[in-house]
Amino acid sequence: QVQLVESGGGLVQAGGSLRLSCTYSERTFSSAGMGWFRQAPGKEREIVAAISWDGGSAYYPLSVKGRFTISRDNAKNTVYLQMDSLKPQDTAVYYCAKAQTRGFALVPRQYDYWGQGTQVTVSS
Repeated sequence: QVQLVESGGGLVQAGGSLRLSCTYSERTFSSAGMGWFRQAPGKEREIVAAISWDGGSAYYPLSVKGRFTISRDNAKNTVYLQMDSLKPQDTAVYYCAKAQTRGFALVPRQYDYWGQGTQVTVSS
């Protein structure tokens, strides 16, 4: 059974940091782009970071650029999301997903496997 398991979420004060991890069970996912999305109550799922299969290129929307960093360790089947200078508006459930491409992908329909999500709450 294919699994992506996120960890590292929690409660943090504004200005703080969290590091999310996503471990995947399929070795073949190391040949695919990966992404992190988030979804707040009543809002659509949005991308916060994406990375190519080799880590050579990445994408961030303006809302998190300069504060979030995505990375991956293919030897450990793990993708990371370092989140710094967190704001209350970053509060959401964060999901890891595997892209259908080797490069990074920007929209949910380009992803075919998803984790269960991890809650991130930023207090003011």
